[in-house]
Amino acid sequence: MKIALVSPYDFPYPGGVTQHISYLDKHFRELGHQVKIIAPCAGKEPEKLADNVVATTSRVISIPFSGSKARIPYSPAVNWRVKRALHAEDFDILHTHEPMTLPVPIMALTHSRSVNVGTFHAYRDRHLIYQYARSLFQPFFDKLDGKVAVSEAAKDTVARYFGGEFVIIPNGIDVERFGGGHVQPLEQYADGRLNILFVGRLDPRKGFRYLLRAFPYVKEEFPQARLLVVGAYRKQEMANYLHYAREHHLTGVKFVGRVSDEELPRYYRSCHVFCAPSTGFESFGIVLLEAMAAGKPTVATNIPGYRDLLEDGKEGYLAEPKDERSLARALIRVLKDPARQQSMGLHGHAKAQRYSWRQVSLEVLEFYEELLDRKRSEVGRAAG
Repeated sequence: MKIALVSPYDFPYPGGVTQHISYLDKHFRELGHQVKIIAPCAGKEPEKLADNVVATTSRVISIPFSGSKARIPYSPAVNWRVKRALHAEDFDILHTHEPMTLPVPIMALTHSRSVNVGTFHAYRDRHLIYQYARSLFQPFFDKLDGKVAVSEAAKDTVARYFGGEFVIIPNGIDVERFGGGHVQPLEQYADGRLNILFVGRLDPRKGFRYLLRAFPYVKEEFPQARLLVVGAYRKQEMANYLHYAREHHLTGVKFVGRVSDEELPRYYRSCHVFCAPSTGFESFGIVLLEAMAAGKPTVATNIPGYRDLLEDGKEGYLAEPKDERSLARALIRVLKDPARQQSMGLHGHAKAQRYSWRQVSLEVLEFYEELLDRKRSEVGRAAG
């Protein structure tokens, strides 16, 4: 099968959508399929990209969107580069991710001669773009032969405005990478102190400010507790939080920053509890799955996307969003009970097995085959 995977976002930059596409690409090719990734690619010379990545442009702008930042292209060359990439090969499947995003997925749907699939990743209480520009996006939505959502929350976001039938195929997790026996804790954090881990950007919607405010309550119970802050954030994004910690004489906060792919699983393995304090707009908890695969208990906020994945009291606890005291109570409850840590970690590890990327990839391929069979039947009826 010849498959084109289309990303709206800067492909070399870390993010949930680009990671999703990377794992599908890896497993599709391992299963013998031909795959091209069509995406904007800033910061890398074309010769440094993987052989199957088609860069639509290197000109990318970062724009605020729902408490985060989206890195999308702004070059007028995108249209003809997408068209050229699609017409250069006869793809069986065009799979766009966040297909209603300008400009790359929309251009891909405009020029597609394939069976079109769209995966919707985002959750919003209200999607103002869909609400006010629905009539503009509807023709492109109608071009989708198959629609996938990574969760019920993501499906509801889109279906509220466009209707339609969806299949739910979740994000996946590399279980062996995070939970394999080869993953060892980092020596510098295996010193008897209790470690709380945060992984993510410092965008407002990730809720780190509430975790930082919760940490003093944890320190009252466990004076030697340590908060590890891992993520692809910049120094200026860290500055306000660092100032808060110093102003309040808050010790034990370690801003680690970006870590390598090899090191990240070791940070999970080094923690006693993982915390995801997001305030909303999370359609699926990839970081929750990473912690579960590593066999660690999780404290997460009780928001759509997270509560669909984490069962309160089983793999961890759900705390109220934007509530530092609720976060602190849940963290303390886990840290006080080593037996509970172990039990929750085992439950989480078992749940993570259901979300392996190979299993997710097979589900996506099965959906492709269903759509191709449907298209062949339609062509046969038309010819008859």
